[in-house]
Amino acid sequence: MARQLRAEQTRATIIRAAADLFDRHGYESTSLSDIVAHARVTKGALYFHFAAKDDLAHAIMELQSRTSRRLAAELDSRGYSSLESLMRLTFGIARLSVEGPILRAGLRLATEGHQVRPPLRHPYTEWMELASTRLAGAVEAADVHPDVDVDAVAHALVASFVGSDVVGRTLDPASRRPRRVAEMWRLMIRALVPVTRRARYVTLAARLEREVGRT
Repeated sequence: MARQLRAEQTRATIIRAAADLFDRHGYESTSLSDIVAHARVTKGALYFHFAAKDDLAHAIMELQSRTSRRLAAELDSRGYSSLESLMRLTFGIARLSVEGPILRAGLRLATEGHQVRPPLRHPYTEWMELASTRLAGAVEAADVHPDVDVDAVAHALVASFVGSDVVGRTLDPASRRPRRVAEMWRLMIRALVPVTRRARYVTLAARLEREVGRT
């Protein structure tokens, strides 16, 4: 049991080190030797868990997907409205991106065009489906205008979320991610939410920005 625990801890250390380097330098510019040095493990330890650098990238994107789905399920269980659940999901992903490199690295791998191995799905596709489901629920609850194209809005939402991350890598520190998400939502709310319900969600965006900023 102790040996298994040490092996799991070593694997997690290697993944985190790889994620940190992929996030900061990109996949192509990171070598296995770089990862070994950053993780402070032996090459034997790395190869025991991962046969190639691509296996590490796959593990990171798998963790990113699992984290997003777990967060979405947790929020759905709390009884929030569909629109609030979607807003909290985007802020939750932003918070996790600030706290550690896994989600940042997964997003960078996706934006750099790294191939996703089946049955794992591309994060953009997964996020658009999560958004579409919640937007459809928001339409039913009259929190979003009834004539919106849900799939088109989901695409625009994911593109804005990902795009702000790509631009932010050059212009912003990671800690500013929650502010950018709040700015995105203020625009979305004004475009999508009926006037009578707008104040609630504008206030929510500001509150979530503060909450995430304090973590």
